[in-house]
Formats: sequence, structure tokens, C-alpha cells
Amino acid sequence: MNRFFNTAGNCKPEIHYKVDPLPRLPIVKHLIDGQHYFVIHAPRQTGKTTYLYALMNRLNSEGKYSALTVNVQAAASARDSEHAMMIVATAIFRQARLQLPESEWPLPVEKPQPDVFPFGQIGDYLSAWAEKNPKPIVLFIDEADFLTEEMLQTIIRQLRAGFEVRPEGFPHSIALVGLRDIRDYKVRTCSEWEQPDIGSLFNIKTKSLFMEGFLLSDMEALLDQHTAETGQEFDPAVRNEIFRLTQGQPWLVNALANQIVAEILENDFRQKITLAHVTQAKEELILRRDPHLDSLINKLREPAVKTVAEAIICGHALLPDSFGNDLAYLRDLGMITGKAPVKFANPVYAESIPRALNYAWQVSFNPDIADQTRYIRGGHLNMDALLSVFQKSCSRNMDIWLENFDFREAGRPLMLMAFIQRIVDSDGMIEREMAMGSGRCDMTVTFRSDRFLLELKLQRDRYGEEEGLKQIAAYLDRTGADHGYLILFETNTEIPWEKRIYRKEVSQEGKRITLLGM
Repeated sequence: MNRFFNTAGNCKPEIHYKVDPLPRLPIVKHLIDGQHYFVIHAPRQTGKTTYLYALMNRLNSEGKYSALTVNVQAAASARDSEHAMMIVATAIFRQARLQLPESEWPLPVEKPQPDVFPFGQIGDYLSAWAEKNPKPIVLFIDEADFLTEEMLQTIIRQLRAGFEVRPEGFPHSIALVGLRDIRDYKVRTCSEWEQPDIGSLFNIKTKSLFMEGFLLSDMEALLDQHTAETGQEFDPAVRNEIFRLTQGQPWLVNALANQIVAEILENDFRQKITLAHVTQAKEELILRRDPHLDSLINKLREPAVKTVAEAIICGHALLPDSFGNDLAYLRDLGMITGKAPVKFANPVYAESIPRALNYAWQVSFNPDIADQTRYIRGGHLNMDALLSVFQKSCSRNMDIWLENFDFREAGRPLMLMAFIQRIVDSDGMIEREMAMGSGRCDMTVTFRSDRFLLELKLQRDRYGEEEGLKQIAAYLDRTGADHGYLILFETNTEIPWEKRIYRKEVSQEGKRITLLGM
């Protein structure tokens, strides 16, 4: 059987195409040799566990250390910290039996019932293991962020207590691995207002390492393996488009490639992979909402995520919070870029998030105004007619529809996006350019051979129109177009709709702009 692109769990080279993960964090070997305790964090399905297993196997094959990767996620279901420590110790013993020779096993966890844990604390268990082991122990504690605050606090205090007697009396080097940097966790103590951070408890750590996604060269090495084994090529244009859509996010790269090869082309390796296949695969992934995308979208319910996501969609600047905690959290989730201007991390996320937020509207528009035949004739989309109907028919209900919508600020542009999506359906494509602080959302709507450029902007003051015209003119100039639409959404609900709705044809810097107020 041919290997395939992995979209679930740890990569296994015997069945999956796999890029060597070790070069992604080359400093880790130095940290281990120096007896350091450290943190590795990265978004879900970035390749952390694949990296840990590759590093564990490399270290064990070299023979200097007893290296072990252990997943402690199961301890999150424990009824208390003592029970959690027993579960962690049991996981260590079982994993050691699978990965290490018997002489390097820790002591067995006898009678693994919650009320009979012979060592009392995980620190005692690790000390006993280090004292009997013929080699220094390197321990990678995976999924540490699944533990409750109390459990994580308990483990960290015991790691800190054993740190001074390493490597003879405690593991030589330990890495906590999870979604977030440890400094971002807070522990509630006796007072509701007293929240010391776990990072200060783990002050023995040397570094916090963030695992980035694939470089273009990593992605190409992955795709090359498929070509070498099947003869089916990903030509340069296809590769560039996959990387543009994913920005190297490992799960997305594998998911797009798998969707094309296994689902669309049904493993017929004689067929040529085209740009149309990439577009189709992207659309199918977004509509299917696999767990990776679904878990990301479910995060939108959280206040911190909502605040940042809405600022990106509307182009707002964020009010300063304490040390940028919201931005750091979304960066750890992998939802946004790490540098200014802050955007959604890749075009797939930038399309998935708005479509998830406005899907209920998309399927709920009055069928009379959402009838495709009103706007599509002879294979062409009449954008003027579409925007005019939305302006006159939908805008009057907008304030009512937004009353109970969590993303109220972003609701106006999201509603228009939903209406356009309903009309163009599978024959069209919408790409959004959104960034925090930009003051607008730029959209390209492609329908078969037609292309339309729109700028969606919230009208907050009397300068909105002037600023918007300059922005849409620059957008048109950058994309080589000579006509576009500027949509100004009035945010002052006290202004009657009769004054909010208007249309102008404007010339700006040699560009023809249709301006619609709503």
C-alpha cells in the first residue's frame, strides 16, 4: 500500500509521508545536553507529537539517554491531584515498557487504584526512577495544558523540588509540551483576586520554544515523497497555491494534499493535479469543517478570541490590555499571525471564520431576494443588482438582526458577505483581506470569468468616506483593476435609514468607484 498524507495523530513513516521534524527546533539537543528544563508550545496539529517521538527515538538510538515521551492528557479526568499523579505515573511506566529496554524502566505502579499510589507524589516516582536508571533520563511531558490548574501546579512544584538533585536523583532534562506557553496559565489561590502565574512557579525553565509551521522547503519535501512513490506531480503553480492558502500550517498542507489525491482524484495517480483541484479541495475542507477547523471555530465563543477576531474582520485597533494577553493567546492557538499587521494566520482560516459566523444568515435570507436568477444571466454576475437589492431589502432589517448577534460590530460586513456567498454559491469564490488596524475589509469576488473588488468599511465619523475612497483606490491600483465598490456601513443607528441608503459614482485617482451607503 502506498503511503498517504496524514491528517490524524502522530506521523508514522511506514504509512505516512513525513518531513524530518528535528530541524524545526535544532536548539533542543543543546538544551538537553545542558540538563535544562524547558517548554515547547505550538498550535494543535502543528507536529509537536511527531517531533517528540522523532527526538525520543533519535536520543535512544544514540544510547546516551533514556528518553521518553508521555502523554498526560488522561490525568485531566482525575478526581483530585493525588489521583492525577497516579495516572501520570502509570502512563510513564506503560510508555517506558513500549519504548525502553527493561533495565531502563521505572518501578511498576502497583495496584493502580486511585487510593493506592505507593509514591504519594510524582516527584517521588521520578526520583526513584532516576536513582535506579543506568542512564540520565530525558522526559517529554506532552499535552501538559490539558491538566487542570491545580494538577499542573502540583506537578510543577514537584519538578522544581527535584531540579537540584538532577541527574542522579531526578530526570536529567524535562520538557513540558502543549498548546500554550506556561507563562499564560494562572492559578487561583486562596483569594479570588490573587492569581500568581504558573510561569513563576516553573522558574527553573531555561526557554520557551514556539514551533512554527512548515517552511516552503518542508512542504515541498513532503509533496516530493508522493511524487517519488506514485509519479503524480504537484507542479510549481499548485505547490505555490497550497502554500499560499495554508502558510505552511502542517495539518492544512496534509489535508489539502490528501483531499486532492485521495478524495477528488480517488488515488488515480495518472491524473494531473491542477489549480482547480486545489480550489475545490479548499472549499470542501471549509464546508466539511473537520475537527481541526471545527475546534478553531468553536474558540470564537471565548471573549478573548471574539475581541481579536472582530477587530481583524472590521479592521479595528485593539484597546491596550494587560501585556497583550489576548493576542498572545490567539497566537498560541495558531489563529493569527505573530507580527503586525495582525491577520488570521492563513487564507483558509480567513475564509472559514467569517463563513462560520455568518452561515445562519446565508441560509436564512428570503428566497425571493436570494434567487440566483435575479443576478446571474448568461453566466455572468450582476454585482450592481446584487448590491442594490441587499442595500434596499436587507439593510432595513439589519439593526434588528444584529440585536442578539455576539459579533455585532462585525455583523454588518458579515451579513453582506453571507448574501454574496449565497448568490455565488459553488460557482464563485470570495477572498478576504482583513487586518487589525487597517480600517476596512477588502474582498475579491470571483464568479467564473468575472472579478469584482469590494471594500467594506464601518462609517464611524465624517472622515469615513474620504478615507475609504483612498483605500479602495489603492486596492484597485494594487490589483490592476480600474473599477471597484466601496460599501460604507453607518454605525450610528439614530440616523434614519432614508439617509443611510445612497449611491454615488465617484472618480478617485483615476479609478471608477461605486459608493454605496447602508
